[in-house]
Amino acid sequence: MPGYRTLNVLGVTPGRRGILYHRLFSSQEAGFVSEPAQVQQALSTVSQAIEALRKRMHIAWILAGGFDDSAGWRTIWENHDHVVCRVYHSGRLVQFQGRAGEWQQGTIAQACTHLRPVARAQTSLEVQRGKQPHPKKQPVVVELSACPLRLSYWSNVRRKGGKGKLLTKAVWLVQVVVPGTNWEPWLLLTDWPVEDEQQAVRIFAMYRQRWAVEERFKVTKECLGWEEVQVLDLRGIGTLVAMAWVAAGFLYQLGVTLEWAEVQLLAKLGGWVPHKDRRPGKITLMRGMRRLLDMLATQAILCQDAAQHGGLPPNILALLQSWQPPPPDL
Repeated sequence: MPGYRTLNVLGVTPGRRGILYHRLFSSQEAGFVSEPAQVQQALSTVSQAIEALRKRMHIAWILAGGFDDSAGWRTIWENHDHVVCRVYHSGRLVQFQGRAGEWQQGTIAQACTHLRPVARAQTSLEVQRGKQPHPKKQPVVVELSACPLRLSYWSNVRRKGGKGKLLTKAVWLVQVVVPGTNWEPWLLLTDWPVEDEQQAVRIFAMYRQRWAVEERFKVTKECLGWEEVQVLDLRGIGTLVAMAWVAAGFLYQLGVTLEWAEVQLLAKLGGWVPHKDRRPGKITLMRGMRRLLDMLATQAILCQDAAQHGGLPPNILALLQSWQPPPPDL
Protein backbone atom coordinates (compact mmCIF):
# COMPACT_ATOMS: atom_id res chain seq x y z
CA MET A 1 0.00 0.00 0.00
CA PRO A 2 1.56 3.36 -0.99
CA GLY A 3 2.67 5.51 1.91
CA TYR A 4 2.99 2.57 4.29
CA ARG A 5 6.17 1.28 5.87
CA THR A 6 6.78 -2.27 7.08
CA LEU A 7 7.66 -3.22 10.65
CA ASN A 8 9.44 -6.57 10.81
CA VAL A 9 8.77 -8.54 13.99
CA LEU A 10 11.58 -11.05 14.40
CA GLY A 11 10.30 -14.15 16.18
CA VAL A 12 12.07 -15.93 19.03
CA THR A 13 13.29 -19.35 17.94
CA PRO A 14 11.75 -22.29 19.85
CA GLY A 15 14.41 -24.74 18.69
CA ARG A 16 14.71 -28.29 20.03
CA ARG A 17 14.64 -27.12 23.65
CA GLY A 18 11.49 -25.03 23.42
CA ILE A 19 10.92 -21.33 23.85
CA LEU A 20 13.19 -19.58 26.35
CA TYR A 21 10.62 -19.34 29.12
CA HIS A 22 9.50 -22.93 28.64
CA ARG A 23 13.07 -24.09 29.20
CA LEU A 24 14.05 -21.82 32.08
CA PHE A 25 11.19 -22.46 34.45
CA SER A 26 10.60 -25.86 35.97
CA SER A 27 7.11 -27.32 36.27
CA GLN A 28 7.19 -26.68 40.01
CA GLU A 29 7.87 -22.96 39.51
CA ALA A 30 5.57 -22.06 36.65
CA GLY A 31 3.37 -25.05 35.97
CA PHE A 32 3.56 -26.99 32.70
CA VAL A 33 2.48 -25.03 29.64
CA SER A 34 2.77 -26.52 26.17
CA GLU A 35 5.01 -24.86 23.64
CA PRO A 36 2.15 -24.09 21.19
CA ALA A 37 0.26 -22.35 23.99
CA GLN A 38 3.31 -20.24 24.77
CA VAL A 39 3.68 -19.35 21.10
CA GLN A 40 0.07 -18.16 21.04
CA GLN A 41 0.62 -16.14 24.20
CA ALA A 42 3.78 -14.56 22.77
CA LEU A 43 2.04 -13.69 19.50
CA SER A 44 -0.88 -12.10 21.34
CA THR A 45 1.35 -10.15 23.75
CA VAL A 46 3.55 -8.69 21.02
CA SER A 47 0.56 -8.04 18.79
CA GLN A 48 -1.14 -5.98 21.50
CA ALA A 49 2.06 -4.02 22.12
CA ILE A 50 2.33 -2.92 18.48
CA GLU A 51 -1.38 -2.34 17.87
CA ALA A 52 -0.97 1.43 17.46
CA LEU A 53 1.60 0.93 14.69
CA ARG A 54 -0.89 -0.82 12.41
CA LYS A 55 -2.48 2.51 11.52
CA ARG A 56 0.63 3.69 9.70
CA MET A 57 2.62 0.61 8.66
CA HIS A 58 2.38 -3.03 7.69
CA ILE A 59 3.46 -5.64 10.25
CA ALA A 60 5.51 -8.60 9.03
CA TRP A 61 6.35 -11.51 11.35
CA ILE A 62 9.64 -13.16 10.36
CA LEU A 63 9.76 -16.61 11.93
CA ALA A 64 12.11 -19.60 12.09
CA GLY A 65 11.16 -23.17 11.26
CA GLY A 66 9.98 -23.78 14.81
CA PHE A 67 6.95 -21.60 14.00
CA ASP A 68 5.91 -23.66 10.94
CA ASP A 69 2.40 -23.97 12.33
CA SER A 70 -0.92 -22.98 10.78
CA ALA A 71 -2.31 -22.09 14.24
CA GLY A 72 0.36 -19.41 14.63
CA TRP A 73 -0.14 -18.10 11.11
CA ARG A 74 -3.90 -18.01 11.72
CA THR A 75 -3.38 -15.74 14.75
CA ILE A 76 -1.13 -13.42 12.74
CA TRP A 77 -3.49 -13.26 9.77
CA GLU A 78 -6.47 -12.49 12.02
CA ASN A 79 -4.73 -9.18 12.76
CA HIS A 80 -4.15 -8.60 9.01
CA ASP A 81 -0.39 -8.91 9.48
CA HIS A 82 2.04 -10.63 7.13
CA VAL A 83 4.24 -13.72 7.53
CA VAL A 84 7.67 -14.79 6.34
CA CYS A 85 8.35 -18.21 7.90
CA ARG A 86 10.91 -20.89 7.23
CA VAL A 87 9.18 -24.16 6.30
CA TYR A 88 10.03 -27.16 8.45
CA HIS A 89 7.21 -29.54 7.47
CA SER A 90 7.77 -30.20 3.75
CA GLY A 91 5.07 -32.86 3.97
CA ARG A 92 2.38 -30.24 4.66
CA LEU A 93 -0.55 -30.51 2.24
CA VAL A 94 -1.09 -27.50 -0.01
CA GLN A 95 -2.39 -26.68 -3.46
CA PHE A 96 0.03 -25.72 -6.22
CA GLN A 97 -0.19 -25.08 -9.93
CA GLY A 98 0.76 -27.78 -12.39
CA ARG A 99 2.61 -27.13 -15.61
CA ALA A 100 -0.64 -26.33 -17.40
CA GLY A 101 -1.64 -23.84 -14.70
CA GLU A 102 -4.26 -26.07 -13.09
CA TRP A 103 -4.42 -26.21 -9.26
CA GLN A 104 -3.72 -29.60 -7.68
CA GLN A 105 -3.22 -30.90 -4.17
CA GLY A 106 0.08 -32.26 -2.89
CA THR A 107 2.87 -31.66 -0.43
CA ILE A 108 5.25 -28.73 -0.22
CA ALA A 109 8.01 -31.13 -1.29
CA GLN A 110 6.03 -31.85 -4.46
CA ALA A 111 5.39 -28.15 -4.99
CA CYS A 112 9.16 -27.59 -5.01
CA THR A 113 9.31 -29.28 -8.42
CA HIS A 114 7.31 -26.33 -9.79
CA LEU A 115 9.56 -23.58 -8.44
CA ARG A 116 10.79 -21.18 -11.10
CA PRO A 117 13.99 -19.10 -10.92
CA VAL A 118 13.24 -15.49 -10.03
CA ALA A 119 16.42 -13.73 -8.89
CA ARG A 120 20.03 -13.87 -7.72
CA ALA A 121 21.29 -11.82 -4.79
CA GLN A 122 24.54 -11.20 -2.93
CA THR A 123 25.00 -11.29 0.83
CA SER A 124 27.53 -12.24 3.49
CA LEU A 125 27.14 -15.53 5.37
CA GLU A 126 29.28 -17.77 7.56
CA VAL A 127 29.70 -20.77 5.27
CA GLN A 128 32.26 -23.39 4.26
CA ARG A 129 33.05 -23.37 0.54
CA GLY A 130 35.16 -25.65 -1.60
CA LYS A 131 38.28 -26.85 0.21
CA GLN A 132 37.99 -24.39 3.08
CA PRO A 133 38.72 -26.28 6.35
CA HIS A 134 36.26 -24.26 8.43
CA PRO A 135 33.24 -22.02 7.88
CA LYS A 136 33.96 -18.32 7.74
CA LYS A 137 31.97 -15.19 7.03
CA GLN A 138 32.35 -14.33 3.36
CA PRO A 139 30.46 -12.90 0.35
CA VAL A 140 28.17 -15.41 -1.36
CA VAL A 141 25.63 -15.46 -4.17
CA VAL A 142 22.16 -16.87 -3.44
CA GLU A 143 19.70 -18.17 -6.01
CA LEU A 144 16.01 -17.46 -5.44
CA SER A 145 13.06 -19.33 -6.93
CA ALA A 146 9.35 -19.19 -6.12
CA CYS A 147 5.88 -20.52 -6.89
CA PRO A 148 2.33 -19.69 -5.69
CA LEU A 149 0.48 -21.93 -3.21
CA ARG A 150 -2.91 -22.16 -1.61
CA LEU A 151 -2.88 -23.06 2.08
CA SER A 152 -6.03 -24.33 3.84
CA TYR A 153 -6.46 -24.19 7.62
CA TRP A 154 -9.26 -24.23 10.20
CA SER A 155 -10.14 -20.86 11.72
CA ASN A 156 -10.42 -22.35 15.20
CA VAL A 157 -7.45 -24.72 15.11
CA ARG A 158 -6.22 -25.52 18.67
CA ARG A 159 -9.00 -23.46 20.21
CA LYS A 160 -11.98 -24.61 22.20
CA GLY A 161 -15.28 -25.00 20.42
CA GLY A 162 -14.40 -27.09 17.38
CA LYS A 163 -12.46 -26.53 14.19
CA GLY A 164 -14.43 -23.54 12.96
CA LYS A 165 -14.46 -22.61 9.26
CA LEU A 166 -12.09 -23.97 6.65
CA LEU A 167 -10.20 -21.01 5.21
CA THR A 168 -7.85 -20.80 2.24
CA LYS A 169 -4.94 -18.35 2.06
CA ALA A 170 -2.97 -17.41 -1.05
CA VAL A 171 0.73 -17.71 -0.21
CA TRP A 172 4.09 -18.11 -1.97
CA LEU A 173 6.87 -20.63 -1.53
CA VAL A 174 10.38 -19.18 -1.87
CA GLN A 175 13.50 -21.33 -2.11
CA VAL A 176 16.92 -19.90 -1.24
CA VAL A 177 19.97 -21.85 -2.44
CA VAL A 178 23.60 -20.99 -1.62
CA PRO A 179 25.62 -22.66 -4.42
CA GLY A 180 29.01 -24.12 -3.61
CA THR A 181 28.17 -24.88 0.03
CA ASN A 182 26.73 -27.84 1.94
CA TRP A 183 23.78 -25.76 3.15
CA GLU A 184 20.33 -27.21 2.72
CA PRO A 185 18.04 -24.85 0.74
CA TRP A 186 15.91 -22.48 2.78
CA LEU A 187 12.20 -22.91 2.09
CA LEU A 188 10.25 -19.81 3.05
CA LEU A 189 6.49 -19.41 3.12
CA THR A 190 5.06 -15.90 2.84
CA ASP A 191 1.81 -14.15 2.03
CA TRP A 192 3.70 -11.34 0.28
CA PRO A 193 3.55 -11.78 -3.53
CA VAL A 194 6.78 -13.04 -5.11
CA GLU A 195 6.31 -12.51 -8.83
CA ASP A 196 9.51 -10.71 -9.84
CA GLU A 197 13.14 -10.16 -8.87
CA GLN A 198 12.49 -7.19 -6.58
CA GLN A 199 9.83 -9.00 -4.57
CA ALA A 200 11.96 -12.16 -4.25
CA VAL A 201 15.00 -10.22 -3.03
CA ARG A 202 12.80 -8.41 -0.53
CA ILE A 203 11.62 -11.68 1.04
CA PHE A 204 15.19 -12.98 1.15
CA ALA A 205 16.39 -9.73 2.77
CA MET A 206 13.63 -10.03 5.39
CA TYR A 207 14.64 -13.53 6.40
CA ARG A 208 18.34 -12.69 6.14
CA GLN A 209 17.69 -9.96 8.71
CA ARG A 210 16.18 -12.55 11.02
CA TRP A 211 19.13 -14.89 10.42
CA ALA A 212 21.50 -12.14 11.59
CA VAL A 213 19.47 -11.82 14.79
CA GLU A 214 19.68 -15.59 15.27
CA GLU A 215 23.48 -15.36 15.13
CA ARG A 216 23.29 -12.98 18.12
CA PHE A 217 20.91 -15.31 19.93
CA LYS A 218 23.34 -18.14 19.31
CA VAL A 219 25.98 -16.26 21.30
CA THR A 220 23.61 -15.67 24.21
CA LYS A 221 22.59 -19.35 24.19
CA GLU A 222 26.25 -20.30 24.40
CA CYS A 223 26.62 -17.88 27.31
CA LEU A 224 23.71 -19.26 29.28
CA GLY A 225 24.74 -22.90 29.62
CA TRP A 226 21.23 -24.36 29.41
CA GLU A 227 21.58 -27.29 31.80
CA GLU A 228 23.09 -25.22 34.62
CA VAL A 229 20.54 -22.42 34.19
CA GLN A 230 17.76 -24.75 35.30
CA VAL A 231 19.05 -24.69 38.90
CA LEU A 232 18.94 -20.88 39.15
CA ASP A 233 16.17 -18.78 40.59
CA LEU A 234 14.53 -16.00 38.56
CA ARG A 235 16.93 -13.39 39.93
CA GLY A 236 19.99 -15.38 38.87
CA ILE A 237 18.48 -16.04 35.44
CA GLY A 238 17.80 -12.32 34.98
CA THR A 239 21.40 -11.47 35.86
CA LEU A 240 22.79 -14.08 33.48
CA VAL A 241 20.53 -13.11 30.57
CA ALA A 242 21.38 -9.42 31.02
CA MET A 243 25.11 -10.09 31.05
CA ALA A 244 24.82 -12.41 28.04
CA TRP A 245 23.27 -9.59 26.03
CA VAL A 246 25.99 -7.22 27.25
CA ALA A 247 28.55 -9.65 25.79
CA ALA A 248 26.60 -9.98 22.53
CA GLY A 249 26.16 -6.21 22.31
CA PHE A 250 29.90 -5.71 22.65
CA LEU A 251 30.92 -8.49 20.24
CA TYR A 252 28.51 -7.37 17.52
CA GLN A 253 29.01 -3.62 18.06
CA LEU A 254 25.40 -2.96 19.07
CA GLY A 255 26.21 0.16 21.08
CA VAL A 256 27.99 -1.60 23.95
CA THR A 257 31.61 -0.45 24.35
CA LEU A 258 34.63 -1.41 26.43
CA GLU A 259 33.89 1.58 28.67
CA TRP A 260 30.91 -0.27 30.09
CA ALA A 261 31.70 -1.56 33.57
CA GLU A 262 29.76 -4.75 32.81
CA VAL A 263 31.99 -5.54 29.81
CA GLN A 264 35.13 -4.96 31.85
CA LEU A 265 33.81 -7.20 34.65
CA LEU A 266 33.10 -10.06 32.23
CA ALA A 267 36.48 -9.58 30.59
CA LYS A 268 38.32 -9.64 33.93
CA LEU A 269 36.41 -12.76 34.97
CA GLY A 270 37.65 -14.27 31.72
CA GLY A 271 41.28 -13.45 32.48
CA TRP A 272 41.62 -10.21 30.51
CA VAL A 273 44.31 -7.79 31.69
CA PRO A 274 43.42 -4.16 30.85
CA HIS A 275 45.67 -2.75 28.14
CA LYS A 276 45.06 0.09 25.71
CA ASP A 277 45.93 -2.08 22.69
CA ARG A 278 44.25 -5.31 23.83
CA ARG A 279 40.51 -5.79 23.58
CA PRO A 280 38.69 -8.82 24.99
CA GLY A 281 37.33 -11.24 22.40
CA LYS A 282 34.61 -13.86 22.31
CA ILE A 283 36.65 -16.57 24.07
CA THR A 284 37.54 -14.24 26.95
CA LEU A 285 33.97 -13.01 27.41
CA MET A 286 32.56 -16.55 27.19
CA ARG A 287 35.03 -17.67 29.87
CA GLY A 288 33.90 -14.75 32.02
CA MET A 289 30.25 -15.74 31.52
CA ARG A 290 31.08 -19.31 32.50
CA ARG A 291 32.68 -18.17 35.76
CA LEU A 292 29.72 -15.93 36.51
CA LEU A 293 27.35 -18.82 35.81
CA ASP A 294 29.35 -21.10 38.09
CA MET A 295 29.11 -18.54 40.90
CA LEU A 296 25.35 -18.08 40.48
CA ALA A 297 24.78 -21.84 40.19
CA THR A 298 26.83 -22.43 43.37
CA GLN A 299 24.80 -19.84 45.26
CA ALA A 300 21.52 -21.36 44.03
CA ILE A 301 22.50 -24.93 44.99
CA LEU A 302 23.70 -23.84 48.44
CA CYS A 303 20.47 -21.95 49.07
CA GLN A 304 18.34 -24.92 47.99
CA ASP A 305 20.34 -27.31 50.17
CA ALA A 306 20.13 -24.98 53.17
CA ALA A 307 16.38 -24.62 52.75
CA GLN A 308 15.91 -28.39 52.44
CA HIS A 309 18.03 -29.35 55.48
CA GLY A 310 17.55 -26.32 57.70
CA GLY A 311 21.06 -25.03 57.10
CA LEU A 312 24.40 -25.98 55.58
CA PRO A 313 26.79 -28.57 57.03
CA PRO A 314 28.86 -26.91 59.82
CA ASN A 315 32.21 -27.31 58.06
CA ILE A 316 30.91 -25.86 54.80
CA LEU A 317 29.24 -23.01 56.64
CA ALA A 318 32.46 -22.22 58.53
CA LEU A 319 34.42 -22.23 55.27
CA LEU A 320 32.01 -19.88 53.56
CA GLN A 321 31.78 -17.50 56.52
CA SER A 322 35.55 -17.20 56.67
CA TRP A 323 35.69 -15.90 53.11
CA GLN A 324 35.80 -12.11 52.77
CA PRO A 325 34.47 -9.93 51.22
CA PRO A 326 30.95 -11.37 51.06
CA PRO A 327 29.55 -12.28 47.61
CA PRO A 328 28.43 -9.17 45.69
CA ASP A 329 24.72 -8.48 45.46
CA LEU A 330 24.15 -8.96 41.74
